[in-house]
Amino acid sequence: MNKEITACVIVIGNEILSGRTQDLNVAYIGKRCDELGIRLMQTRIIPDVEATIVATINECRRMFTYIFTTGGIGPTHDDITAASVALAFAKKIERRAEAVEVMDNYYESGKLTEARLKMADVPADSILIDNPVSAAPGFQLENVFVMAGVPIIMQAMFEGIVDRLAGGKAMLMESVATNLGESALALELSRLQDAYTDVSIGSYPYFKKGKVGVNLVIRSIEQSRLTQLKKELQLMIEKLGGKIVD
Repeated sequence: MNKEITACVIVIGNEILSGRTQDLNVAYIGKRCDELGIRLMQTRIIPDVEATIVATINECRRMFTYIFTTGGIGPTHDDITAASVALAFAKKIERRAEAVEVMDNYYESGKLTEARLKMADVPADSILIDNPVSAAPGFQLENVFVMAGVPIIMQAMFEGIVDRLAGGKAMLMESVATNLGESALALELSRLQDAYTDVSIGSYPYFKKGKVGVNLVIRSIEQSRLTQLKKELQLMIEKLGGKIVD
């Protein structure tokens, strides 16, 4: 599997940890990473605490090819991500003129308050990430990409950095659903996983309309391997007396 190009998502925000807000960004980034040939290895959810942000950024940026952070770059007092990332890199925070200009053009006259101008404060030497939705930019510092937490804004920001990401072969997926339970499949699945070490095999139980079963999801960068394994999974299910469910 495409192990050499890796990523980690760091979700920053007390509101996520408390359950008041549901994260929608990890699923989007994970799907796009698969398509770009980047292997998403970890997701971390951390609070709006400077020391925690600094330590997490510094640990992860040395472990993975890319770091994507979401949240904490708004105009309020608890939006401390930009300052914390600057501290992690030992950079000063500066008010970026081009960010101010973009925001000034976006807001009506007199509406660009000092609180909003805070969103133009980014670490020195960082590269801005365009925000076509609400103007206030994200930024990139080395392999760390700092983006908004609001899903529609984060998605627009992510699409704006795609050309900065060096990926590999896209991750492909196939699935086979069966009425058999996991316990019936376990032994044969282990055997197949040992035979297909280059393919990820996931087993996900389901309960639909009073019926139980398992959805087997296989992932690889090689379509030929997926096609071959899918046939073997179908034969395995038939051999065990199960049915393939559409």
